[in-house]
Amino acid sequence: MIMINRFKMPENISEKKDCFGDMEKVFPTGSDGLRHSPESCLKCRDKTQCLRAAIQGSQGIKVKEEKVDRAYESGTMGFFERWSRKKYLYSKKKREGNHEND
Repeated sequence: MIMINRFKMPENISEKKDCFGDMEKVFPTGSDGLRHSPESCLKCRDKTQCLRAAIQGSQGIKVKEEKVDRAYESGTMGFFERWSRKKYLYSKKKREGNHEND
């Protein structure tokens, strides 16, 4: 059985902009502490692929950690679930060699 990566970048994206896949440009943290896409990104035809590339990149784990922390702080996630998810994300970060903020 052959597994296909459904998030593979389409080949029809001929010219990538400089901001393509850059988490801090396409999904920056707003003044409210949450991440928002800028208006210019919402108009871009490559926004979905760009955001997927950003999330799959090294900064994607950081975004997932932020999401876990917000869920725990709001009470929608318990201690053990938070611990388990943080442990998984830490090991994933370590496997990828991306542990600058341990």
